[in-house]
Amino acid sequence: MRQVSFTDQNAIQLLHCGAEYFPALIEAFDAAQNEIYFETYIFAEDDTAERIKAALGRAAARGVIVNVITDWVGTGNTQANALQRDFEALGVAHYSFNPWFRRGIARMHRKLCVVDRVVAFLGGLNIVDDMHDDDDAHISLPAPRWDFGVRIHGPLVATIHWEMAVHWAQLGSLSWRTRWATFKEQRREHGSHGREPMIAGLVIRDNLRNRRTIQHAYLHALGSARHSAMLANPYFAPGRKMRNGLIQAAQRGVQVTLLLGAGQYRFQDVIARSFYPGLLKAGVRIVEYRKTQLHGKVAVVDDSWATVGSSNVDGFSLFVNQEANVVVIDATFACNLRRHIEQGVAEGVPMSMADFDSIPRYKRIAYRVAYFIYKNLMRVITWGKSAE
Repeated sequence: MRQVSFTDQNAIQLLHCGAEYFPALIEAFDAAQNEIYFETYIFAEDDTAERIKAALGRAAARGVIVNVITDWVGTGNTQANALQRDFEALGVAHYSFNPWFRRGIARMHRKLCVVDRVVAFLGGLNIVDDMHDDDDAHISLPAPRWDFGVRIHGPLVATIHWEMAVHWAQLGSLSWRTRWATFKEQRREHGSHGREPMIAGLVIRDNLRNRRTIQHAYLHALGSARHSAMLANPYFAPGRKMRNGLIQAAQRGVQVTLLLGAGQYRFQDVIARSFYPGLLKAGVRIVEYRKTQLHGKVAVVDDSWATVGSSNVDGFSLFVNQEANVVVIDATFACNLRRHIEQGVAEGVPMSMADFDSIPRYKRIAYRVAYFIYKNLMRVITWGKSAE
């Protein structure tokens, strides 16, 4: 497993929901002069997506090299084909990741962007309107989707650019100019041992050298936690090591809080709740967020360590899909993110053992059946690695 390479002297801004994220993205596209790399799981068909597409088209019309990757499952075959036609007309290069599962079951779940090797974006936001359901644009949400991204300036941008350029090369072809620039960038030492703010590292998960990197980052933070750990995630189905990390932190006296999405997928809710009793007994605080879709994948440990990204705490994100998170070591950034999580907790519904003591027998059986199905499905898909 490759270790995370941290750099200092970064400027990283937290962006909450699409109201902050999408305008920042469009502003960067409109300022682009040389190249744009862009990856997303979902590129929907709505007004927000049209604005992003138009901004990419304007950049291409100015002569900017624009490379876009969308996931075939996340975006859908029909929309992927429509995007291909639209992007070709705009002069934008586009790949649909792993159509018809030709490269196995892994999905490209990352949300990444680099513009001119100067500014990067990363997070959990897909290209879909904040007020539309992920699966059906005709379903309106009661409030904007709860999600986060970051805007990055500084040395970390070079690391993200290299990762995206290599990914693009794996899916297709690069010009000789871009190949040479990428080769030179790969040979540079991006890591730094400085101690000035803001220290941050790119944490990716793939099926090559980074199979467990994101889980390892979480476990290291939980194992080092002294006072508090707050995790927010929409799809919660942790393996044994992740569960043990949460439980052991709580048993050491760390105040562990989980803010979890609920109400989007019934089967996912049942799976997540199958873990609640064991975690609650260990002293882990669990709060369900039902105000709207919770889609953020974020965490703060001890007001100094924070992560924002695309990785859920489930078997698909931790053991199958391509994911990307950023880990930030900075008290100001961590406290800002903590305030958002605390607000989500205040708006959520706390769970207790009493909630489960009164659960009818048929629901208890349903929880066990759902967990059995999920556990064995993931064991087959991941060759047993999801149990870790």
